[in-house]
Amino acid sequence: MNKILIVDDEPNILLSLEFLFKKEGYKVYIARDGEEAMGIIDENIPELVILDIMMPKVDGYEVCQYLKKMYSEVKIVFISAKSKPQDIQKGMALGADLYVTKPFSTKELVGKIKSLLN
Repeated sequence: MNKILIVDDEPNILLSLEFLFKKEGYKVYIARDGEEAMGIIDENIPELVILDIMMPKVDGYEVCQYLKKMYSEVKIVFISAKSKPQDIQKGMALGADLYVTKPFSTKELVGKIKSLLN
C-alpha cells in the first residue's frame, strides 16, 4: 500500500484530499505545517508528498529540499496558490515531480498522482 503525506495549512484541503486518497486505497498521513511534516517523514517515509508552499514555521520549499537531501526517491507534488511561471520553475528546480496550482480539480490530481506512483 502506497503511503502519501498531505501537507497543507488549509483544513478543507487536508480533509478533502485525505478522504479522496483513502478512498483510492492509499495510507494517508496529514501535516498542518512543514515542521510537522518532517517529523512524520522521518518516522514513516512516504512514497509521495503533496506539499503546499506557503505555510507557517517551515514552508514547502524547505520541506522539498529536506526530502531531496534525505529521501531522494520520494515523489513531490506541490499544490499552491503561487501560480506565476517563476514560482512553478522554482518548485520544479527544487525537485518537484509535479506542480499543481490552486484551485485544482481533485479528480485530475488523483489521476496524476496514480500515474506518478505507477
